Amino acid sequence: MSKTITARRLLTESGAVKFPVITVADDGTISKIESGPQALAHEETTLTPAFFDIHVHGAAGHDAMEATPEALSSIGGFLATKGVAYFLATTVTAPVDRTLRALEGIANAIDAANSRPAASDTEFAARPVGIHIEGPFLSHAKRGVHPPAELQPPSIPLFERLQQAARGHIRLLTIAPEIPGALDLIAYATHSGTRVSLGHSDATAAQTRAAIRAGAASATHTFNAMRRLDHREPGITGVVLDTHSLYAELICDGIHVAPEFVRLWLRAKGEERAILVTDGISATGMPDANYLLGELEVTVKNGRCLLTSDLAKGTETLAGSVLTMDRAVANLRRFTGATLATAVNLASRNPARMLGLDDLGEIAIGRPANFNLYSAAGELRQTILRGEVKPDQ
Repeated sequence: MSKTITARRLLTESGAVKFPVITVADDGTISKIESGPQALAHEETTLTPAFFDIHVHGAAGHDAMEATPEALSSIGGFLATKGVAYFLATTVTAPVDRTLRALEGIANAIDAANSRPAASDTEFAARPVGIHIEGPFLSHAKRGVHPPAELQPPSIPLFERLQQAARGHIRLLTIAPEIPGALDLIAYATHSGTRVSLGHSDATAAQTRAAIRAGAASATHTFNAMRRLDHREPGITGVVLDTHSLYAELICDGIHVAPEFVRLWLRAKGEERAILVTDGISATGMPDANYLLGELEVTVKNGRCLLTSDLAKGTETLAGSVLTMDRAVANLRRFTGATLATAVNLASRNPARMLGLDDLGEIAIGRPANFNLYSAAGELRQTILRGEVKPDQ
């Protein structure tokens, strides 16, 4: 039996629809969008597209590298409570055999989700729609927490092994463009349909521009694990900000990037190329304690995720975040004054477009009825996935 969803307004790519009445078919897709009488909307509520997190390692005590149905189900279930409909399960640098096993497990979960008819999918959870490989093709100088012994030189044969284990589900590859062999791999991966993101890099401006010419589409967590801006050698960061065609991620938690640089990033990339990500780890949604990021131990305290082994040496190295996408959207609005429409686009439409999965960021007839409902105060009130509301929201 079909159902209807109403609000005061609906934010779509083409603008706002006042007093929308959205009819949801039995299979959880949108069958009709029209304007109804004002009386149907009793509150000042706004419907937006649900989010798409393309850089998230885990949540709810589980890491994507566990690659079990239970782990990925728990991650997806938690993300759904924070407004996320889709995500890329993101790996971290590890021994190659360990990574291959993880990719196989994640691919199993993706294939299982894709094989279920929408009407029979009763699990209220964000769906993994691909894999983001963060490592092993990263710079030693800007590796962050990625273990140096497991970093690998860019290699087309190794990438093919990874992609075969993932059964073609690697949709995003982070790579440092200055490493010998990187440009060939960027071109190869791009030609084969995988988007390439530049990150964990000490690249010069010239090396970064060469990577963009080779096909790079985005930048990984802009400012973090990147050569710093310099007025004579802008490096990778300067080129990322200055190149209009390049998308650019940002972790908007107020810890990874200062508000001044969040504003600079948004002005530079604009509403069409900026992408919000969380870089969330298994500790997301959990109390302060020690957790795993892949095989790395991370200490979480007061919202900061720090590599435990470095803390023992008296140094602090950020290891992902406990940010959720609803807070990233709220922080962006607070730091920059952006409208709800702009902030939501950065967390839904832009990541989908960067990956060439435009339909996952759109509200249209035939698309899954995935929405977030916001209050007049700009707070996330409900998440609706395939026409179903989270039971305890």
